[in-house]
Amino acid sequence: MPQTKPPLPDVQLLTRGQLPCLNARSLDAHKGQFGHLLLIGGDLGFAGAALLSAESALRSGAGLVSLATRSEHVAAAAARLPEVMTLGTHSANQLMALLARATVLVVGPGLGQGAWGRSLLSAAANARLPQVWDADALNLLALGAAQLPRASVITPHPGEAARLLGISTAEIQADRPGAARALSEKYQAVAVLKGAGSLIASPDGQLARCDVGHPAMATAGLGDVLAGLIGALLAQGLPVFEAACLAVWLHASAGEQQGKMGRGLAASDLIPVIRQLLEEQSPCLS
Repeated sequence: MPQTKPPLPDVQLLTRGQLPCLNARSLDAHKGQFGHLLLIGGDLGFAGAALLSAESALRSGAGLVSLATRSEHVAAAAARLPEVMTLGTHSANQLMALLARATVLVVGPGLGQGAWGRSLLSAAANARLPQVWDADALNLLALGAAQLPRASVITPHPGEAARLLGISTAEIQADRPGAARALSEKYQAVAVLKGAGSLIASPDGQLARCDVGHPAMATAGLGDVLAGLIGALLAQGLPVFEAACLAVWLHASAGEQQGKMGRGLAASDLIPVIRQLLEEQSPCLS
């Protein structure tokens, strides 16, 4: 008899009562227990994307956050986020000391597709660390400029997903579950296919969907906030698929809450709400 593939599992709907949780922190907890997240991005003209992602990671509980960005952005980063260790980075060689100290990488917010971004992405791709790739890291991945490390998270919107799979955006939207699974299988990564009804797919066949959110979230910078949030949850010890699921739900729920005020939502509006929701879902103290 011809062999048949087993049926694909049902889509898991993400609800508040079924979300993964972070462990409570002991009274003698210290920053070294909750990861050192290194964010790589912020080419000339795109400092805001990197700063949004770094702030999101910091406010979502990562123990330490470093930012490798253009030297021109160091002063702005220090003024806005003094808690983040910001290094002006000219080349991949300067990145090596930071990579040696990091436990999680977030790569891509504001990275650009020029020589600077390509060199930093290449260095990150060779690091054996959990990684979240977003924005131009995904565009460079689609161009074959770097190879994604295993057990990573990719966070494409439909246009980026189309480039990664070599098909049209319309085809992505016509079968979003199939596209999410195809992305996860092709890149052997947890794939977060963003958009209304965001989907999270893992190479082992798990598929989850988040149905919360709001049309006011159709604005720039929200993906940068999500990438930093996923990285922070990874830094605090959540497994890759669970970190992606919890981050997507927190991000969408914060957007839904803020979206009730209507148009004009800014990506930074989500960050304090994400912090509040995370504390409600995973209290710091037991």
